[in-house]
Amino acid sequence: MGKILFVIGLFTFYLSASAQDDTDEHEKGFAYGLEQDFLPYLANGYFGAAWVGRKHLRVRVLGARVKRPEFITPNGFVNNRVSAYAVLCDYYLKPGWVGWWAGAGLVYWDSSVQKTLTGNTANYSNTLLNGSVGYQLRFYKKFYLSPWAGLNLRVGGAKTVIVDGDSFTTPVLNPEASLKVGWYFTRSH
Repeated sequence: MGKILFVIGLFTFYLSASAQDDTDEHEKGFAYGLEQDFLPYLANGYFGAAWVGRKHLRVRVLGARVKRPEFITPNGFVNNRVSAYAVLCDYYLKPGWVGWWAGAGLVYWDSSVQKTLTGNTANYSNTLLNGSVGYQLRFYKKFYLSPWAGLNLRVGGAKTVIVDGDSFTTPVLNPEASLKVGWYFTRSH
């Protein structure tokens, strides 16, 4: 319930500030923004991101928590929870953070997985490289939608986690896709 109220509060805040002038100042100066992603909320988690950028480039930092779906968790294990933290750089083909974009960055996962029969839990962490692509569309003043897809490559951390003598192998590749909603602010020179 608290997560739903958080999303409603954030959306209300977005709407109250959307009356700002929607000029193209973002092409002249710096812009910054906030984003929410729908997927983590559907996966019993949360997401928050902030970014700063100029013209074609932006840098994002994010934090998220998800419970990975049981259908992608190996048999014998449940409750694979991931807390993710990332620093990413995005490049837009057009200035002003609209249209097609591609991004890459470094991701850290602090995770746990539970053995189905015993309920015992093991903790593990991974470092991943992320590559993502998406399309950003302004839909109301300074609000935007951004469908995206990405792939995370495990480059460090646990390869295998032992829980009660059974091995849980962490995936080398982790695909993902979702829809983000965001709001940006501008600051001229």
